[in-house]
Amino acid sequence: MAAHTEFVIVGAGLAGAKAAQTLRDEGFNGPLVVLGEESERPYERPPLSKGYLLGKQERDTVFVHPSQWYTDHQVDLRLGTTVTAIDPDAHEAVLADGSRLGYAKLLLTTGSSPRRLLVPGADLDGVLYLRRLADSDRMKEAFASSSRIAVIGAGWIGLETAAAARTTGVEVTVLEAGELPLLRVLGREVARIFADLHTEHGVDLRCGAHVAEITGEDGRVNGVLLADGSRIEADAVIVGIGITPNTSLAQTAGLQIDNGIRVDAHLRSSHPDIYAAGDVANAAHPLLGRHIRVEHWANALNQPQVAARAMLGQDVSYDRLPYFFTDQYDLGMEYTGYVEPGGYDQVVVRGRSDTREFIAFWLAEGHVLAGMNVNVWDVTDPIRTLVTSGQAVDTKKLADTDVPLTDLLSHADRAG
Repeated sequence: MAAHTEFVIVGAGLAGAKAAQTLRDEGFNGPLVVLGEESERPYERPPLSKGYLLGKQERDTVFVHPSQWYTDHQVDLRLGTTVTAIDPDAHEAVLADGSRLGYAKLLLTTGSSPRRLLVPGADLDGVLYLRRLADSDRMKEAFASSSRIAVIGAGWIGLETAAAARTTGVEVTVLEAGELPLLRVLGREVARIFADLHTEHGVDLRCGAHVAEITGEDGRVNGVLLADGSRIEADAVIVGIGITPNTSLAQTAGLQIDNGIRVDAHLRSSHPDIYAAGDVANAAHPLLGRHIRVEHWANALNQPQVAARAMLGQDVSYDRLPYFFTDQYDLGMEYTGYVEPGGYDQVVVRGRSDTREFIAFWLAEGHVLAGMNVNVWDVTDPIRTLVTSGQAVDTKKLADTDVPLTDLLSHADRAG
């Protein structure tokens, strides 16, 4: 059998599109195929719960490239195409129509899927999840036609959609099983700030709430029944209880799976000619000394660029710190770094949390693990350097707004 020359990317989201762009930018001029299940060309997902959902962004602005870009760069973009299996030995991807597509190198950017709510009534019309562009369209329609919406889950997606609904004038009840929103991610000190933010904007935030059933009439949702017997009326229900990586293709192909597709720092899987990037990749991180899987936009933007270069034989590794952002009401936030739940021993707040203009730092033994700037801008670079320096800091100076962050780095390694 002749050797395959194609590079194939499975998954036509932001990660797949940026990988294709990088391959062309780096001089790969061989056959390049991008396979996507959706009918839409690759687009970015943050606007789906932010600007586009709020009506501040036009639909055309969410796409990664103009449609003509794929033609101009000889990228064979096949939309509405499902890959049913991967045959690593034959170096082939099996498509839903039974055809086989050979590859020399394969990149999996299959992303993730919303975790489904498993209670009676969860399949009623009006129960909404947010992952795809069409989902955001449905939510916009729900905001326009509903007076009351229930949001199940107070993670980032739940809070952002709640904020969008309130901004359009809809009554919103947020149901969170935990003690506070984002408690596992941010810890009690900062989670409380987000709880207060939403209650001040009129959200009925109910923590410690356990959903027993979605109620409905004539196949359409009309409320949520809680385990304590109370009921919330709702014209639509948004479910945001997390996502799971789409690993089934990789798993049936025999690749190593561990909270995603386990890859090394070069984004190479347990098979030398198969790579993974984005939500689905659990990657070895050189700076953090562990495998991490990051479910955020910046990772889907930057990680596939490294994967593409590695596929071309370049000696590269992905060592960028995780970064994500959110916009809710008048609060804008950026988060840089990585902290496992309970993996810190101190939170230092620089600025005033009561006016929501501050930076919060998570530390362990005096070392900064992550920083979150809220309505304070142009500080991502010094926060990143504080984290990557590996040096302990003076926490009093860290909290003192009169001490520039860059002064804390005077003896730190600024290369990060």
